[in-house]
Amino acid sequence: MAGLIKREDIDEVRQRTDIKEVVDGYVTLKGAGLGSFKGLCPFHDERSPSFTVRPQVGRYHCFGCGEDGDVISFVQKLDHTTFHEAVEKLAARIGYELRYEDGGSGPNREEVGRRQRLLDAHKIADEFFRAQLLTPGATEGRNFLHARGFDRAAADQFGVGYAPQGWDSLLKHLRGRGYTDPELKLTGMFSEGGRGIYDRFRGRLIWPIRDIAGDTIGFGARKLYEDDQGPKYLNTPETALYKKSQVLYGIDLAKRNIAKDRQLVVVEGYTDVMACHLAGIPTAVATCGTAFGTEHIKIARRLLSDDGSGGEVIFTFDGDAAGQKAALRAFEEDQRFVAQTYVAVEPGGADPCELRQSKGDAAVRDLIGTRRPLFEFAIRAALKRHNLDTVEGRIAALRESAPVVAQIRDAGIRPAYARELAGWLGMPVEEVSRTVAAAAKRSAQQPAGGGSAPGVAPLPPSPVLPSFNRPDPRDPVAAMERQALEVALQQPGMLEGETWQRFSEARFSTPAYLAIQEAIRANGLALTGDPVRWVEQLLQEVPEPLRPLVSELAVVPLPASTADGVLRYCRDILARLFELQITRVKAEKMGQLQRLDATSDPEAFQRLNRELMQLEMQRRSLRAEG
Repeated sequence: MAGLIKREDIDEVRQRTDIKEVVDGYVTLKGAGLGSFKGLCPFHDERSPSFTVRPQVGRYHCFGCGEDGDVISFVQKLDHTTFHEAVEKLAARIGYELRYEDGGSGPNREEVGRRQRLLDAHKIADEFFRAQLLTPGATEGRNFLHARGFDRAAADQFGVGYAPQGWDSLLKHLRGRGYTDPELKLTGMFSEGGRGIYDRFRGRLIWPIRDIAGDTIGFGARKLYEDDQGPKYLNTPETALYKKSQVLYGIDLAKRNIAKDRQLVVVEGYTDVMACHLAGIPTAVATCGTAFGTEHIKIARRLLSDDGSGGEVIFTFDGDAAGQKAALRAFEEDQRFVAQTYVAVEPGGADPCELRQSKGDAAVRDLIGTRRPLFEFAIRAALKRHNLDTVEGRIAALRESAPVVAQIRDAGIRPAYARELAGWLGMPVEEVSRTVAAAAKRSAQQPAGGGSAPGVAPLPPSPVLPSFNRPDPRDPVAAMERQALEVALQQPGMLEGETWQRFSEARFSTPAYLAIQEAIRANGLALTGDPVRWVEQLLQEVPEPLRPLVSELAVVPLPASTADGVLRYCRDILARLFELQITRVKAEKMGQLQRLDATSDPEAFQRLNRELMQLEMQRRSLRAEG
């Protein structure tokens, strides 16, 4: 069982990993001044590059959308992994062996090697199947795709392939690539009989099933021939790689659009996913032979950033009884989401693939556009189970549907649906509202959920955080303080000796910049030799609302094109900061001097004059250094 990764190992991975090399795998970066690189932001659509990477401090920041972080958070957001998974991935990339707390352990090297062999076998099989789709023997497979409106470009986009009708085509291919039979048994791509192993998928159209990182981990296969005695769809069985309760087909293609659009569309089959994407719904995914369950919800919440700030999950189901049953099963999981959940059912019972075939792309988009809240669907389904022409039927329907209304999270629309329910039942609004309120009270008294669905922990209350106004860039004092902080964050080695003392004593007047300066003071000089850890430590010290600003200050390019130019610029900025402080202190002492009666307190008068002279000498010295 994996334990918590040791803090020092996380710091080591962060420090040793070149953030530019990692980001380069996702974004084309170009030089933007000494030590800075720019590219188009992967987190939002833009035409002019505003995404900046500063390898020296190990940070990135987009000046367009505000996304920021270090190399670990970048991998988390782009690959949609957990913090733990991102650290392990980066550690493996640089060959660093992680240590774990509480006697836990990380991935065993032997296990990692075995997993990689399995992934490589799936990649080879994926390429084999795709190549087979172009052969004369795959005519039936190509006809199947064509009949459903999918051309060769669509097949390429989704990696569709074909498994030959023979018993050992893939087996021979993988044996020829050095795989042993014991290894091949672990892949799930082969069955075993009295004469050994043979191809599991034969004479079928093949869809590669990939994980969120884009690695092929299994396959789905559709029957093409009448003499095939197997099921219509045949998937990879459970393996070390493939866990159907944790897999969503199309997630590798949809993940960025899901995160960007804050929308997840759940359909029922591989061709439905293809139809949706080609029709302009690139957020569609499908489960693989199982209901949409708890593990799928975890993936969805991570992609949607399901934190209460919006987002929607849309389920599409066939209009038949099985489809309605699936929709109601999905409603049982609704309370696990903060995102709003909806259902889209085509009145004629057509699935997205059939809809696209018969009515075109616009019809698929219209289906998703006419979605309705899942709780409304659930209420109407409850009403259909009762005879509303009788008093007894209406009372029974109220008792069943009131808890559904009580579960609506948005307190603003809950009363509106209580009124709707009253209208559907033909009952007084007051009576329905009382029944809904009673159902809500019973739900709140359940100890397991504290008002949430049974077994689901309620969302934690939002902490009260201090607020900081964005500093006015036109304010010359604020601009001066900002430039000084840019130097302190990006070139902490400049803050040594007397310079550190002067910086610590400087009185920043802009609240946001003052809070950052206080964090620098509190942090001391312990980590200034390591800019990556220095910035990371400061991010932990400052109030949370200021972390994006710290990240921004750490990556904004300094206006110099050479190393010597950077040093001159930094010295000049710090000198100007210290001169500003001297000017402020001089003004205060000059005010004291003017208020003082020289005849009544000559000693204080002389002392203030001496201090003013010393301050002026310091100011001139700074000017000379600058």
